[in-house]
Amino acid sequence: MVSDLIVISKQTLTPAQFSNLADVPPELEWLGNITNKKTQRAYKIDVAEFMLFSGLHEPTSLRTVSQSHVIAWRKHLELCELSHASIRRKLSALSSLFDYLCERNAVAGNPVDGVKRPMANGNEGSTPALGDAQARRLLEAPPLDTLKGVRDRAILASLLYHGIRREELCNLRVRDMQSRQGVISASRESATRSASSRCTRRRSDSLPNISKR
Repeated sequence: MVSDLIVISKQTLTPAQFSNLADVPPELEWLGNITNKKTQRAYKIDVAEFMLFSGLHEPTSLRTVSQSHVIAWRKHLELCELSHASIRRKLSALSSLFDYLCERNAVAGNPVDGVKRPMANGNEGSTPALGDAQARRLLEAPPLDTLKGVRDRAILASLLYHGIRREELCNLRVRDMQSRQGVISASRESATRSASSRCTRRRSDSLPNISKR
């Protein structure tokens, strides 16, 4: 990342820092421009693995990559018996990098374009689903006569009834609960969509647990 290359003060850039930032390769700019830390870390590992496979030692060497190199890497990943989802993500990381290089006119085209990717099963999730009876037993497991039990029931009710992510749940605050035309809803910010918020209508049977919290 850019911040890893140069120590930037909290005030203003010095002339030397300004000059050094102007010389940062687009390959490193791309990584520093990814705001989601998890995605940034995963993409950094994926591109590093591709460079290791291809025998590339400098970021600027990526500009010599052709579609044949990408196809060979995909076959290598298949021989390593990686899941289809993992292979698709790694190819997406590489494609994202070359899209940025195209925008910066560092390469003429994206060598990942046209490379076949494993089929993704978008109709069925890989996470085992809970039945209604299992969900009810899970929801009723925490005791009602302790503060921790009431809190746990509120957490489980939010997860089971509304399908929110763990990170979204951890970021929920009382101020996120809103009443709109008599309907109680929760507005929450997504880590990957910081500029927008999503609203979920609260089920009536989850409200007692949440209101006690």
